[in-house]
Amino acid sequence: MRAIDRVAPAAKRQRADFIRRAVKDALFLRETERMREAYRLQPDTAQAAEAWELPEEWKE
Repeated sequence: MRAIDRVAPAAKRQRADFIRRAVKDALFLRETERMREAYRLQPDTAQAAEAWELPEEWKE
């Protein structure tokens, strides 16, 4: 708690905002790492990657 207070003092909800942001950032980083690993294990084919260049083909 002392380390957090050095970065984000308790006054005016700074501590709570700091912790909230830290949790959100940690969750975002974890999800990004999971996605990166999924693409590493099963990368897009060259054909699938090129398909994004033609958005008109994605119209429904």
